[in-house]
Amino acid sequence: MLEQIEILNKQIKSKTPEKALEIISGLFLGKVVFSTSLGYEDQVITHFIFSNNLPIQVFTLDTGRLFNETYSVFESTLQRYKKQIKTFYPQTLEIEKLVSEKGPNSFYKSIENRKECCYIRKVEPLKRALTGNKIWITGIRAEQSGNRRDMPAMEWDEGNQIIKFHPLINWTLEEVKNYIFKHNLPYNTLHDKGFVSIGCAPCTRAIKEGEDLRAGRWWWEQNDKKECGLHNTA
Repeated sequence: MLEQIEILNKQIKSKTPEKALEIISGLFLGKVVFSTSLGYEDQVITHFIFSNNLPIQVFTLDTGRLFNETYSVFESTLQRYKKQIKTFYPQTLEIEKLVSEKGPNSFYKSIENRKECCYIRKVEPLKRALTGNKIWITGIRAEQSGNRRDMPAMEWDEGNQIIKFHPLINWTLEEVKNYIFKHNLPYNTLHDKGFVSIGCAPCTRAIKEGEDLRAGRWWWEQNDKKECGLHNTA
């Protein structure tokens, strides 16, 4: 698999993210998916895919605890591109069991509880979304957090048995924002209020000046590597 990734890296070397997505989607026709959380980076990649009619399935995970602003940009994106964004939800019985046994806000009580909630609402649905595919496109950028700085643009995800490609890995937040405004793309208005990384409403806050870009996620935890488990770093 590492040999295949090396070959792919050579094929997309020095290519723009748009061109790289075109090449990869052509090589793995019908087996490339993109997971969007409808944040800044994901809106850029969605634009690349939809405006070029690339054969890449765009999907999102609806945890049931998202901000209203997230649903608004979801709707705006559907209206603009007239394309489908496939939506995956948590398993109903698992959510019912979790909330019945531990209450609606168990994630505040311990890291273990938070990871359990993330697994049920995000990780398990993601595994269903990735099943049968070969390439998983993400909106990860290197500067988002310390444990993402050394991520390569393309890597093997052992847990999900899939190749991951991060087309914007080397983009800065400023470059992403400039692209959004240059092309007048729909975006989550929470970004205008200091929210950088936007997840579930109970687990996300705006960041303060000088804070790490992911400081607004699970802010009550004393943990430098805060992830939900989607990218095998939790």
